[in-house]
Amino acid sequence: MESVTLAVVSAGLSQPSSTRLLADRLSEAVRARLAEAGREVRVAHVELRELAHPIADNLVTGFPGAALREAIETVTGADAVIAVTPIFSASYSGLFKSFFDVLEQGALAGRPALLGATGGTARHSLALDHALRPLFAYLRAAVVPTAVFAASEDWASAEQNGLGQHIDRAADELAAVLLRQPARARRRDAFADVVPFEQQLAALRVP
Repeated sequence: MESVTLAVVSAGLSQPSSTRLLADRLSEAVRARLAEAGREVRVAHVELRELAHPIADNLVTGFPGAALREAIETVTGADAVIAVTPIFSASYSGLFKSFFDVLEQGALAGRPALLGATGGTARHSLALDHALRPLFAYLRAAVVPTAVFAASEDWASAEQNGLGQHIDRAADELAAVLLRQPARARRRDAFADVVPFEQQLAALRVP
């Protein structure tokens, strides 16, 4: 059975988090469609809340710690990415942006992606088109047409207010992209054979 790996990036700051809830709904909908088509699915969650300090350290030093390196490898090695952020001040969260800032240039080029966001009111939904899509266009990811926004009031009756329909449509689109392309082996890291900078410095030190 062919397998597919989904990397699910969630930038929620609270526990429990509506951002994580939306990420779970999206990933489960995609997983169900791929399973129906005979694909084995592995869902790998990346909770950015737990990586806030390692991300900040990497931005200052340029070197990822072990936990952040594992998260980066999870995202860059996946067959598709589901990325969900809370919306603050009409844009994605700083934590969300900072994580994608530390990825190598071109790491998500051509990668199928599904975008989602959460916010207090529906007016924040505009951030999907004027903030998230431009970011992932810059990263050269292949973003599916439907992005999903969930306001606070949407969770009370998710199936009646259209949220459930948007989730289903987005999941259909991402699953269709993955089913059209052969499942691939985990991508080899193009920088796997590069000697880390700190090791190069150590080699230059005079005994």
